[in-house]
Amino acid sequence: MTPVILESVLTCPQCGHARTETMPTDACQWFYECKQCHALLRPKAGDCCVYCSYGTVPCPPVQEAGKSACCGGP
Repeated sequence: MTPVILESVLTCPQCGHARTETMPTDACQWFYECKQCHALLRPKAGDCCVYCSYGTVPCPPVQEAGKSACCGGP
C-alpha cells in the first residue's frame, strides 16, 4: 500500500498564488480562502474538495481508494 501524502500545493485560479497546505484526514475541505487575493475557492463540478480541484495531490480518501471514493463533497 502506498503511503498517503498529506501535503498539497493549492494554486488559486484567480491570482495564481500557490501555497503548501496540510490536508485534513478526518474531513473534506470544501472551501479555501486564497492567502493572497482572498478569493473563496470551492470544488469544481465533479470534485469532492478543493484539494482535488486545485491541489497537486488529491485528498486522502481519493488517494486511498481512487477517484470513486469521494469524501462526501457538497
